[in-house]
Amino acid sequence: MFVTVCLGLSSATALSGSALAAEGWWRDPRNLESLITQHPNTPWVGDRLPASAKPAIEIPNAERPLTLAELSDLALRNNPQTRSAWAAARAAASQVGIELADYSVQASGALSYLRARQISQTGVRQPIIERYTPSVTLSYALFDFGSRASQVEAARFNLLAANLSQNRTLQAVIFAVEQAYYALLGSEQLVRSGQISLRNAQTTFEATERRRQSGLATIGDVFRAETAVAQARLALQQAEGLVAQARGRLAFSAGLPVTTRYTLAPVPAKLEATKLAESVTELVERAKTGRPDLVAAEATARSLSATARAAAAAGLPSITTTATFADNYFVSRPDGTNWTVGVAVNIPLFTGYRDTYTRRLAEANTERQIAVRDQLSNQVELDVWQGYFNVQTANTALTTAQSLVRTAAQSLEVAEARYKGGVGSLLEVITAQADDVNARVQQITAQVNWYTAFSQLNFALGSLPLVPGAATVPQGNAPVTSAPGAPYSPSLPVQK
Repeated sequence: MFVTVCLGLSSATALSGSALAAEGWWRDPRNLESLITQHPNTPWVGDRLPASAKPAIEIPNAERPLTLAELSDLALRNNPQTRSAWAAARAAASQVGIELADYSVQASGALSYLRARQISQTGVRQPIIERYTPSVTLSYALFDFGSRASQVEAARFNLLAANLSQNRTLQAVIFAVEQAYYALLGSEQLVRSGQISLRNAQTTFEATERRRQSGLATIGDVFRAETAVAQARLALQQAEGLVAQARGRLAFSAGLPVTTRYTLAPVPAKLEATKLAESVTELVERAKTGRPDLVAAEATARSLSATARAAAAAGLPSITTTATFADNYFVSRPDGTNWTVGVAVNIPLFTGYRDTYTRRLAEANTERQIAVRDQLSNQVELDVWQGYFNVQTANTALTTAQSLVRTAAQSLEVAEARYKGGVGSLLEVITAQADDVNARVQQITAQVNWYTAFSQLNFALGSLPLVPGAATVPQGNAPVTSAPGAPYSPSLPVQK
């Protein structure tokens, strides 16, 4: 009796397990749930993607000082943005080739083999037939109301837009390098200024300590001088932290690992204010005719307009000629050749209004792109306007900051002499030191702003060449550039 009950329970358990397995197979026959986690709060720890080979990055010599031009050249070769823009241009060029294919004769070949036995209506079995049939079919569109021409025109304008977008990408990469470069220069100058301030504060502290030992200063003066030393040291540490951050940003902009060690070449210690030779009106006009992204927006609008014309022509009749030639090789039978030549008129009668809405979609996209172009044109004007007056302000600030540093240094020199001579007070020296520090910081800020303002104006103008050697690129001779870091220089008037 006990054995019978156990066998019954075992059979019931087996049947229950089989039912669950069958239910699982029915719910997920390919067992795809095994590829994910079984609970929403459990992280996935499956196989990762295999490591793929990355393009080689040119690492500069850490001991050789780099100029801004060399950093820009490194960025054009290393930054992934240039490769991405170049690939987009190559893809657009390939699309032109695809559209041009409609102007060629379309040819296709086939080779078939047939082995069959048929039975006649009277039930007589026919001999086995074996046949080899190679064939060639040719077709060519004779007339299509300009559909092919519009598609090719749209592809060519897309290619032009891709090339100009690549140019703008190169400018953006160089602009990012310039911004990071000037930020790093400013941070390094802040460090040098902080070192001078700390040294001056320590000198004042030592002098105050000696005066207190001689009974000429109080303990309060010593504490005040010590506080000034601590403040100078804190400012220096903050400046050193900014330098580390700026070095990483510059390496990132140049397409280098942020841990790359490099050295910057020295720049002129003194800058002279430079007046712009052109007026803001002339600069705005130059930007509106030559800025790559604006011309690319115009090219994209024309491409969409051509696409709209192609969509309109798609609903019209087209004439196509076709020809087919085939040889039939029979086993145990005479061979034979058959061919056909014909002309067909394709008349789209009704497509569920697909062509109508395709044309309307293309027309709406064209109007939207024209609005985008006009908005970009306004933005170009604003960019150049702001860049122009930023340069003017930077020139003025640079001159004022140089005068401020000179007077602050003279004031500090006088205050220190008075304090050493027992005439001046410690507060007078500390105040003069603070003024000197502020003046040097103002000068550094003015210099960085001066460099940055010219960089922003150059980027707003979008003029080529931006790097040495770019002027050697031929004017529109190649459909795409030969390398990711080389600009393309076509011309297209912007309509507005």
